Amino acid sequence: MLDLCLLGCGGTKPLPGRWLTSLYIRYNGHGILIDCGEGTQIAMASAGISPHDIDLILITHYHGDHILGLPGLLMSMGMSGRTAPVTIAGPKRLTEVVNSLCIVAGFPFDLSGIELSGNSASFDFEKDSPLHIHAFAVHHSVPCYGYSLALDRAGKFDAAKAAALQIPLKFWNILQKGTSVTEDGKTFTPDQVMGSARRGLKVTYCTDTTVCDSIVPAAKGSDLFICEGMYADAERAEAAEIKKHMVFTQAAQLAKEAGVKKLWLTHFSPAESHPEEGLEAARAIFPETELGENGKKITLNFRDETE
Repeated sequence: MLDLCLLGCGGTKPLPGRWLTSLYIRYNGHGILIDCGEGTQIAMASAGISPHDIDLILITHYHGDHILGLPGLLMSMGMSGRTAPVTIAGPKRLTEVVNSLCIVAGFPFDLSGIELSGNSASFDFEKDSPLHIHAFAVHHSVPCYGYSLALDRAGKFDAAKAAALQIPLKFWNILQKGTSVTEDGKTFTPDQVMGSARRGLKVTYCTDTTVCDSIVPAAKGSDLFICEGMYADAERAEAAEIKKHMVFTQAAQLAKEAGVKKLWLTHFSPAESHPEEGLEAARAIFPETELGENGKKITLNFRDETE
């Protein structure tokens, strides 16, 4: 399962009652953070989330509302006693940007970087992890990436088949985890006792961007699609295009085309004091549309094959 918390839903600058857009994902005891604008630490504290266990930070781009909270967050992680390495991924010049931001601080843990380039890149959360991360370039005023996180789900273990093959019980759990074992010259492999892979989980996070060709394929089939909607009013689409952003109805159309289960809108303009006014139009296109809000949480669980 994946536990998610949208820490804030604002764009450009934090406002009273509206923190900047950032997403926290909890997976198997690990924390993943997407974007870290000014005030992210306060948003985390308000949601009851500790920075100590954040292992991976994914940065979409280097505008201040997505990265200026990073130095303080890393310092807090150090002060919390963290010593395990932290990985940061982001567009080109990642090392230069992070070093410049953090020049006044040292950390009691190693920082490693994954610098993204080109139209897309994929990497695993950690070695042999079933959680896979796909970065895809979007269209903004600076290099910018969206992220899809896909969690694999293994097939069912066939105990009857394992017994028929006379596989010792002590090896069953090992085979379920995908590892082959050998004893007395006999090798047992997972494919002997495991069924076909089942449907996993997928989350896609996409901001800041105009409508572009990379979004729908990347978000295809997501259980949750978190997408920017800078403006609620569909008539502001031209203004949004100039600023390399989107309106609610454009995000809803992308969700519809991608066949996602649920859409959360985020990254509202500071001028959008009542984003709920654009919700009806978005839902007319994609009914499972919701507004992002500070601390909005969801737990995604594996579904039955029939769902």
